[in-house]
Amino acid sequence: MPPQALTDRERRVLEAVIQSYVETAEPAGSRTISRRFGIGVSPATIRNTMSDLEEKGFLFHPHTSAGRVPTDMAYRSYVDSLLHVTPALEASAQEMLRGEITAGGSAIEAILRRAAQVLGVLTQELGVAIGPQLALTRLERLELVRLSAERLLMVLRLTGGAAQSIFVEVPGEIAEAALAEVSRILNDRLAGLMLREIRSSLAERLRDAAAPREAKELLNIFIQEGEQLFDMAKPLDEPPVLLGQTSLLAEQPEFADSRSLRRLLSLTDRPDALGSVMRRRRGHAGLSITIGNEHADPDLTDFTLVTAEFHVGGLAGVIGVIGPTRMPYEKVITLVTHTSRLLAELID
Repeated sequence: MPPQALTDRERRVLEAVIQSYVETAEPAGSRTISRRFGIGVSPATIRNTMSDLEEKGFLFHPHTSAGRVPTDMAYRSYVDSLLHVTPALEASAQEMLRGEITAGGSAIEAILRRAAQVLGVLTQELGVAIGPQLALTRLERLELVRLSAERLLMVLRLTGGAAQSIFVEVPGEIAEAALAEVSRILNDRLAGLMLREIRSSLAERLRDAAAPREAKELLNIFIQEGEQLFDMAKPLDEPPVLLGQTSLLAEQPEFADSRSLRRLLSLTDRPDALGSVMRRRRGHAGLSITIGNEHADPDLTDFTLVTAEFHVGGLAGVIGVIGPTRMPYEKVITLVTHTSRLLAELID
């Protein structure tokens, strides 16, 4: 039933019941609503209105409680037409969020993992993130950096400002001139290609490259071991879903009994299920909110997933939170929206 079919009083009572239940996790009774929300009518009138909302599918009685609890349809109506979302975080909150997310390092996965953790702490839900499919980005240039006598770091600079690092083991000290020459050859032969193309054809592209004797040994490492080296970047084909702290979500009243807690742990033990949901949200601009039985996966029907897409060059990642349908939607939506914008800025 569309929210337009509700009367003004029904909308106000429904909003009050949802707010009360989100804050307390206790079924809301008519006296509580009358006392706390100043609807301007008697508890008896509120009780009748709540009965009407129950008949229309927006509220239900849990067990024998005198109070009512919102249904998934109620939360959907609330999110779509009743919610008053704060347009932006205050400047101090923005700086705090930026500082917390960047505290874990500057690599893409580190930023995303930290963002999921911070969102979880701030919302008391489970933060979730999945990065862009960087294997489809093109190599702009690469650099070989000496870490030690027997180890190099190959830094791949990708379109859209992203970067990926790969360690290269070498048999001994490589002269600077050889490093520079092999870097030149690699850039000449590989720049402009997608990482996926490089991994599948690296040896073939380098086999006929002419190199001075001192550079030949290093070049041969890339010819002979290139596929294995770029296998280290295979997760970029489809990066894993990154989760915040499950313990924060486990503290919610919804998971107080052992059965519901097992259901939560089953969900987090199968990150592939969450990953497939997150990947399907790439390409959906703006905010995506799926509530309870709107999920196709039956394991997710007790949860709400709030996500927002962010972009790195022409590719997209997704950041958000998952939690019980009883969720502080206004706060969550504001934080997820701002974090998605912040991630696009930080990664770019």
